[in-house]
Amino acid sequence: MLAMGFMQRTPWRNEERSEARIAFNGRKLALVGLAIAAAALVASSALGLSLGAPTCGAAVFAMAVVAWRDRSIPLKVAKGVSWSVLPLVAGLFVIVEALQNAGLLRLGLTGLQGLAQTTPWVAKGTAALVAAFLSNGMNNLPVGLMSGAAIRHAQETSVVAHAILIGVDLGPNLSVTGSLATILWLIALRREKVEITAWEFFKWESSPCR
Repeated sequence: MLAMGFMQRTPWRNEERSEARIAFNGRKLALVGLAIAAAALVASSALGLSLGAPTCGAAVFAMAVVAWRDRSIPLKVAKGVSWSVLPLVAGLFVIVEALQNAGLLRLGLTGLQGLAQTTPWVAKGTAALVAAFLSNGMNNLPVGLMSGAAIRHAQETSVVAHAILIGVDLGPNLSVTGSLATILWLIALRREKVEITAWEFFKWESSPCR
């Protein structure tokens, strides 16, 4: 009886073992693809190249590596992409151009020149806080683009450039629209039937005990 039971269970175990092996190999390929993509992006950044084309190429390469074992991966990726975010990103670039034409770049240059007249700590703290506040109220993509443009046009920016970068990257943590990463995470959570309101997000992020 034990032998018969073992023989009946063996095909199911072999099938399960085969699926686990395929899943493990897929994860290894995904890890290799991500590692190569990360190396390509770091090299492009170190060489001062624009990251748009390398990022797109790295994503396609990583997907191709995984799809080498599973031909259904491209279709799954296409279904999983948050296509609704693309018009949002395009709109943010339009906002940046509109703000530049409205004179916000000149206002930013004036602010940088004013900070250059203060002490380094005051300049750094003010620049980081202003960048973080604007990123939470708007989005860190247009704020980062406008800040970068202002830094390129200004003469004395070495004191506040890194502070602005920190404020843009780490500052937008209080609003759900502060960064594209937060928006993408919320979309992923909603797909799993998890709803988080803007007020709940603010309470969680502003709590000192989280």
